[in-house]
Amino acid sequence: MIPEAREVHLSRKDRKVLEACCRSPVTLQRDLKRARIVLLAADGRSTRSIAKEVGVQPRIVSLWRHRYADHGLEGLQDKPRPGKQPIYTKTTDKRILKLLDKPPPQGFARWTGPLLAEALGDVDVQYVWRFLRSHKIDLVARKSWCESNDPNFTAKAADVVGLYVAPPAKAIVLCVDEKPSIQALERAQGYLKLPSGRALTGQSHDYKRHGTTTLFAALEVATGKIIATHSKRRRRVEFLDFMNSVTAAFPNRKLHVILDNLNTHKKNEDWLKAHPNVQFHFTPTSAPWLNQVEVWFSILQGQSLSGTSFTSLKQLQEHIDAYVNAYNDRAEPFVWTKKKVRQRRFKGRRITQL
Repeated sequence: MIPEAREVHLSRKDRKVLEACCRSPVTLQRDLKRARIVLLAADGRSTRSIAKEVGVQPRIVSLWRHRYADHGLEGLQDKPRPGKQPIYTKTTDKRILKLLDKPPPQGFARWTGPLLAEALGDVDVQYVWRFLRSHKIDLVARKSWCESNDPNFTAKAADVVGLYVAPPAKAIVLCVDEKPSIQALERAQGYLKLPSGRALTGQSHDYKRHGTTTLFAALEVATGKIIATHSKRRRRVEFLDFMNSVTAAFPNRKLHVILDNLNTHKKNEDWLKAHPNVQFHFTPTSAPWLNQVEVWFSILQGQSLSGTSFTSLKQLQEHIDAYVNAYNDRAEPFVWTKKKVRQRRFKGRRITQL
C-alpha cells in the first residue's frame, strides 16, 4: 500500500539546485531520478503519474517525497549503512603480530602465511597475507646486523670519525684490514640463450678449487688509493710484514692506521716502538662499518671477483692486482656523510614493539 502523498514545497534556491542537477551530464542516474521526482511533486503531480514518467515504482516516488518534505535536499542523499560486520578485527591483527614474535613450528626455519593461518586456527590465509602486505612485513627477506656492545663505543667511534672528517695536518690516515680465503675457483661460464630468446650470463654448478689467498689492503682516506699484497695466511707476522710495506710507501710521514679488533692487530707494542711515526686506532668491537676499507672490499667483490673463473692461484692474484691498478688510476676518496654514529640495539626487539 502506497502511503499518502506528501505535499512538496520547493524554495527558489532548492529548485535551482535540482534543475542544475537534471541538466548536468555527469549527474548519477539515481540522483537524476530523485531530482525529477521532487520537481514533479512540487508541480502538483500525483505519485503514480510521477512513477510512470520517471520509470520507477510508486513506493520509490513516495519515499523521496517524504524524505524531501522532512529533510530538504539533505534527505535526497543516501543514509549511511552499517554494512556487514567484519569477520576479523584489530584483535586478530594483534594475534598475528604476537605469533610472529614466537619461534616457528618445530622443523621450520621461518613463518609462512599458511603456517600462521594454521597456528591461528580461525583466520583465513588470504587475510593473513593481506595483513602482512598492509604492514609491509616480509616473511622471506632476511637482513643481518652487527650490534656493538663495546662500553667505549662512543669514544672509539668519535676517534675514528674524527680522523675522517678532520685528519691531522701533514699526516696520512689509512684504513687497514684483510680479506681472507679468497678462492680461486675454476668453472665453465659464458652467455646462455634461453628458450624465450633472452640471453644472460651464467656459470656451471661444478667447479675446481685451486687454493685460496688472503688480501691485505690499506686504503688512503685522503685519496682513496689502495695498497694491497697477497699472503697465504693472516697471522701476526704477515700483518706486520704488510705494515712494513705500508710504512715504506710513506717514508718520514706520520701515519694514523684504523684497524678492527682482530687479535693479530693488537699487542704489537714492540713494533710500534720501532715505528714511532705510526699510531693505531681501533674501531669499536663489532662495528666493521666504521672502517672504510670494508667498503672497498665490497666494491672489489662486486666488480672483480663475483662470477669470475680462475685456473690457478697465481691467475687470481694477478687478476686482483690488475684491478687494484685500474682502481687506483681513477680512485676518489669516500666522503663521510653520516651525521650521527651511535649504538643501535636490535636484539630483543619484537615485532609488536615496532
